[in-house]
Amino acid sequence: MPLDIVLGSQWGDEGKGRIVDLLAAGAHIVARYSGGDNAGHTVTIGDDIFRLHLVPSGIIHPDVTCVIGNGVVVNPAVLLREMDSLAAKGVDVSPDHLKLSKQAHLITPAHVALDGAQERRRGQEAIGTTLRGIGPAYRDKAARKGLRAQLFAEPETLADAVHEHVAECNELLDLYGEPLLDAAAIAAEFAGYARRLAPYLVESTPFLNKALEEGQTVLAEGAQGTLLDLDHGTYPFVTSSYPTAGGALIGLGIGPGAVRRVVGAAKAFTTRVGGGPFPCELSGELAGRLRGTGEHPWDEFGTTTGRPRRVGWLDLTILRHARRVNGLTEMVLTKLDILSGLPELAVCVGYELDGQRIDYFPSDVATLSRVRPLYETLPGWEEDVTNARRPADLPENARRYVEFVARNVGVPIRLVSVGPAREQIVEGW
Repeated sequence: MPLDIVLGSQWGDEGKGRIVDLLAAGAHIVARYSGGDNAGHTVTIGDDIFRLHLVPSGIIHPDVTCVIGNGVVVNPAVLLREMDSLAAKGVDVSPDHLKLSKQAHLITPAHVALDGAQERRRGQEAIGTTLRGIGPAYRDKAARKGLRAQLFAEPETLADAVHEHVAECNELLDLYGEPLLDAAAIAAEFAGYARRLAPYLVESTPFLNKALEEGQTVLAEGAQGTLLDLDHGTYPFVTSSYPTAGGALIGLGIGPGAVRRVVGAAKAFTTRVGGGPFPCELSGELAGRLRGTGEHPWDEFGTTTGRPRRVGWLDLTILRHARRVNGLTEMVLTKLDILSGLPELAVCVGYELDGQRIDYFPSDVATLSRVRPLYETLPGWEEDVTNARRPADLPENARRYVEFVARNVGVPIRLVSVGPAREQIVEGW
């Protein structure tokens, strides 16, 4: 019963999609377990770049079944656009290849409108959400008044439920002084989505557990990252779901006894999007050097929003937190190639708080904003590493950097990416 989980060990954007694509070659099923189209996973195969927001990253493999799990919130308009885009590139997105959990909750235009209204009301205290309606959809789910994908099987019932939902949200939008939405038009729109998406519905928990009982490998794909977890992240600057390993079990309906591997993806440096403290944040020329110009898809600009990411040195305190919270069995280090050409590399090995060294990640942002990062400096390397495929192909200082990270986090690093393409992976550590 092998369940392998791939998740983010930082603030998201760690390159999980291309790692899932790589590991999917050895899986039978790839299942997304949390988040919504606030996630952006990029898979590069040759000259083709696939930007995925809801469809699992295993979709490019023709023999892999992809499941959008019960823990995901789904904007059907976004899902259908994504499916149509993939189909135009020759990717199979039929119900035999892609399935949608009946228990997944739906995002409506009313959720999107409320997300924007609430962020505007926060003003300078804005969280920095992607404005995709994710938070309001999860709020409705917790309030037990959400709309489940199972309604796609009953278009008329769905239309009535959507009409009632939009009318209720209009009352809030009116209080915020925002434009009201056309409930009848949105209800009709969703009835149209139902006709296309009903064939994709599946009872996902029995489906996934049966596959595991038959010995199939299920690869659980996380969205966002550990520090965006609703409980274990930098609250309130977090997402509205659980990107951690525990979220995979809840978001797919699978028990912990099935877990074989928990793979934490981390960049060779640190990035984040949105507000909140960032102890190792850099600015100026060095930040621009790590971020890139935005000319390439792999530069540090959000796949979903296009926003420039904040960047900083690698923070091992964060990665040790991710190891503890998720029970990591191994790690993948991405974007090592970006560090080539830097004469020295600083790595945060701990924090100083009020004159005392601490070895944990503070749970509240007020405390986190007061910590001072403690750095060790490692020698850099000049060589281009993008053609490396084995550890021996890397410069000695690049190997030492990877080994230093693994030793100080306390889990092995199994894979290192040295470029955006599927084959640009160093294996054999």
